[in-house]
Amino acid sequence: MKFLARSPRRLLGAGLFAVIALIFACSDIPTYPHAEQTVASRQSFSYQSDIKPILENRCMACHGCYDAPCQLKLTSAEGIKRGASLLQVYDAARLEDMPPTRLGTDAHSEAQWREQGFFSVLHDADEGNASGLDGSLLFRMLELAQRNPLPPNSRLPDDIKIGTDHAFSCPTLENIADYAQANPHGGMPYATTGLSAAEFARISQWIAEGAVTEPMPWQPSAAEQASIERWEAFFNQRGQREQLVARYLFEHLFVAHIHFPTISGSSFYELVRSSTPPGEPIMPLRTVRPNDAPDKAFYYRLRPLRETLVEKTHITYGLDDQRMQRWRQLFLGDDWDLAVLPGYGYSERANPFATFNAIPAKARYQFMLDTAEYFVRTFIRGPVCRGQVATDVIRDQFWTVFEDPSQEAYVNDPLYRSQATPLLGLPGQNSDLLALGSAWLEYNGKRNQYLELRGQHYAARKPAGASLDEIWDGDGYNQDALLTIFRHHDSASVRRGLWGRVPDTIWVMDYPLLERTYYELVVNFNVFGSLSHQAQTRLYFDLIRNGAEHNFLRYVPAEQRQGLYDQWYQGQAKLKDAIAYTGLDLETPTTLSYSPSDRSDNRSVMRRFAAQLAERGSAVAGTPDTLNRCPQDNCQRPDLTPAQQQIQQLLRPLAQETGASLPVIPLLPEVSFLRVTNGEERWVYSLVHNRAHANVAFMFGEEDRLLPQQDDLTIMEGTLGSYPNFSFDVELQALPDFVAALQAATDSESLERVADRWGVRRTHPQFWEILADFQQYVEETDPVQAGLFDINRYQNL
Repeated sequence: MKFLARSPRRLLGAGLFAVIALIFACSDIPTYPHAEQTVASRQSFSYQSDIKPILENRCMACHGCYDAPCQLKLTSAEGIKRGASLLQVYDAARLEDMPPTRLGTDAHSEAQWREQGFFSVLHDADEGNASGLDGSLLFRMLELAQRNPLPPNSRLPDDIKIGTDHAFSCPTLENIADYAQANPHGGMPYATTGLSAAEFARISQWIAEGAVTEPMPWQPSAAEQASIERWEAFFNQRGQREQLVARYLFEHLFVAHIHFPTISGSSFYELVRSSTPPGEPIMPLRTVRPNDAPDKAFYYRLRPLRETLVEKTHITYGLDDQRMQRWRQLFLGDDWDLAVLPGYGYSERANPFATFNAIPAKARYQFMLDTAEYFVRTFIRGPVCRGQVATDVIRDQFWTVFEDPSQEAYVNDPLYRSQATPLLGLPGQNSDLLALGSAWLEYNGKRNQYLELRGQHYAARKPAGASLDEIWDGDGYNQDALLTIFRHHDSASVRRGLWGRVPDTIWVMDYPLLERTYYELVVNFNVFGSLSHQAQTRLYFDLIRNGAEHNFLRYVPAEQRQGLYDQWYQGQAKLKDAIAYTGLDLETPTTLSYSPSDRSDNRSVMRRFAAQLAERGSAVAGTPDTLNRCPQDNCQRPDLTPAQQQIQQLLRPLAQETGASLPVIPLLPEVSFLRVTNGEERWVYSLVHNRAHANVAFMFGEEDRLLPQQDDLTIMEGTLGSYPNFSFDVELQALPDFVAALQAATDSESLERVADRWGVRRTHPQFWEILADFQQYVEETDPVQAGLFDINRYQNL
């Protein structure tokens, strides 16, 4: 009887869906149901099972992060109900901090979000009742794209702006008609292939029936619930030592997507400070930073992530019994104590070395090294890393290694540590514009004092010079010991291992550098902060890079250091070096082996160091990079299938060239995904364009510092980065022609012809399906790390 009672309404809903779909299928100029409609008491479609998949496959690729246009985050039911805002989170000209707008933290109801200036995209109605499709901004934007489709696989017209430089428009219902007239191709999905007729009909009917959303279900297994309780008990121990350790751990894990790797199907969680104890609903504190003073008593809680995962923000961390045992041994195994817990004032936030001084320094450093890739990923992919100005402090491709904790000076020498700690404070706490100059001078001066102190201490401690055993080898098993960082113009990525050709520079990070980088770019960074705060953060990161380069120079011959340094700091950087940086140690030798031929030029020195580094870290180096470092062109990996060997043999010549010998390299996007297919088989690669720079010492004027003749290409197996800039789809039998076409391309027009034949433009009929297949590849090869790619930077090749 229940089925019979429901069937008329179900049939009516199915009929409306069919009519809308039929209109699209049969009409050259489609029409739409704009009449006022009564909200159905039941939805014909479930948000979670019927609507969310469409949003995931078509909309979240732009509306998933802090830089989602109009702050419209569609990754959760809460986000779509919150709606949009005229204010942008990323605003480099903001003179004052803006109030934070974090989902799940800064407001908890639609009414509260409306008070903060957000407006509905689902309906224009009183008390949440829908008022027809004409009253839905979401429908109107989808409809605009349906009425004005772009030609299949065509380049976008010049008047359609994309990328981070695009000034987003945030139309409201009051001005949507004017917006549509001025921007006929401004509908959604923006500047891409639109929804299918069936998808548009489904969303239209869902909106017409009230656009009811329900949160993502969360039903932890008994094992998962037990793990939550055990870890919350661990974080909330009441001893003085335990409380300080818990604070330290929280400040290092607050951005993590935590999971339980030993439990199949584990959900992801975030560690929050809640005013409610374990067992009660979580009420997170609304502090801007994780080390801001709490306004009430709190407990550390694991809150489930009830949203679609986006690659950019999906930075994972596993908790299991082994991890807990490791932390107990590191932090609570030694006999240390403290009289009073540190506070949350300015000085405690600015200098974590002083704040956590009671915890053994070696334990803190070893904790970070255990998951070094995670920590590098937090400041390479975190909120700070967005836009050209935020990333141009680093080069496009370089390797990062770490000092061995058994020899690193800060964690092993108490007297040196006491001298260095007062010099390790970080700027950015005062966001007032007037503080920019004074804060920069103060912290720049302290940093230079520290670097001079460090140089003197290391020279006195090892007068014979640096030895290779000072570089951490991962203890023979931890592959986080060797990392490669790629910058992609306005974003960045990190990958375990030594990838690409031998870079121009290498970072050597000790504990003070690693911890300062994390606190400056993650803990103390406020994405809602002012111009002053953002500038202080960016300027100090410049000093961090410079310090890592100083650390590396200890490992090359003294007479080669100035030449290498001058290569990194060409042009106007020489003036900045004289004003802002400290001098080099050009006297203390090194114990590493360099022959006379190794010392012939900068590249030879770098290659010789790279060879010794690879030998030192051979046990943790992972898969050899035969694609990019194979000078004899005879590298064959036995783990590859014949088809993979054929693909790599065809692609390898591209990685051997520079912009001088292969003109297409400087013309390529920063990251291009490549799918090679052969029937049911497919392989995925990334073509990574590394731009050369005269220097990376300034916030602006990057175009004047590029050296395109020295650009090169790194070819990676799999996907790299959160923001693909373009993609190619090539059948295996056509791969020789594709490579030959790239080799023959000499200008933008010839590269466009390559894209005409093999490119997957934003308007490609299969654009969304191919993008989804790249994500499917990650889910197959590294499922824990899989998340949606962001196409805000997908270029118009």
